[in-house]
Amino acid sequence: MKAIVYRDNGGPDVLQLVERDLTAPDAGEVRVRVAVSGVNPTDWQARSGVAHRKLFSEITPHLDGAGVIDAVGDGVDPGRVGQRVWLFMAAAGRPTGTAAEFTVVPADQAVPLPDEASFDVGASLGVPALTAHRALTVAEDGPRRLHPGALDGKVVLAAGGAGAVGHAVIQLARWAGATVIGTVSGPEKAKLAASAGAHHTINYREGDPAAAIRAITPDGVDIVAEVALGANFTLDLAVLRARGTIATYANEGGRAVELNVGQNMVLNTRLQFLVLYTAGPQARAAAVEDVAAAIRDGALPVGEEHGLPLLRFPLHRTADAHRAVEAGVVGKVLVDVTP
Repeated sequence: MKAIVYRDNGGPDVLQLVERDLTAPDAGEVRVRVAVSGVNPTDWQARSGVAHRKLFSEITPHLDGAGVIDAVGDGVDPGRVGQRVWLFMAAAGRPTGTAAEFTVVPADQAVPLPDEASFDVGASLGVPALTAHRALTVAEDGPRRLHPGALDGKVVLAAGGAGAVGHAVIQLARWAGATVIGTVSGPEKAKLAASAGAHHTINYREGDPAAAIRAITPDGVDIVAEVALGANFTLDLAVLRARGTIATYANEGGRAVELNVGQNMVLNTRLQFLVLYTAGPQARAAAVEDVAAAIRDGALPVGEEHGLPLLRFPLHRTADAHRAVEAGVVGKVLVDVTP
């Protein structure tokens, strides 16, 4: 099989296209013929060494992807062979990510993908969708699970509504019944957030965004899904309702967070940091089940018409795919692996 590997941390040039023997799945594992591999910021951060220390002598990158199961290990239902699946956390603590024609993962990390959902949808889930689910289910007043009606009466603010996680936040919150506001940096991103399903979009670079959000929801926002906490914390607190939650999954721009303790005490603010790796197996399993239900309902489409443009690269240009993600390209970067 063809695979992308790296042996040392570094820039995109450390990625190499090589030939490798197929690996048989062990007990509890499945082998998947990968159709499409999804690229996330965590993938280039792991490759560069920013995210964590390299654990293996050779690594095939990428956490997310989609394809078809072609072999199963002991203890896995043989009927799963031929099943279309989406993959998550494939390279988490393992050297076998999805940037290869075949990958081996624990069976529960290969989730059935309905026939009506494309491999592009499957490869775009994983990190963004599961992170979005976590952000929407950590509030003090709940809910802990998402389904139609779970967020009825709630107002969700998706910071950076045109990003991959922001896009998933909008779609899942809308599916669950919330009123969704997306903050964006300009008209093109506003169009994307609206196409994803945001009821309202606010340009945070113009006028008084806090007043604009308060005009929509005078009592304040219930949940903020935050991508740039340092830059947006003042705005978040200005629009947060009492006992509201700021769920932060990134700090784009790297600005330090200045915490006014008194202000947050008065608001009874819940400030929730989150990352999938340490969210715990129960939270991840719940997220997988709920995201799978949303897929079956057709609630997580991708493509520019649905607010998430797709940028495609062939397998041999995986380094260019990483460069695009590092540069902050708008949309979802996908690597086409096999037909």
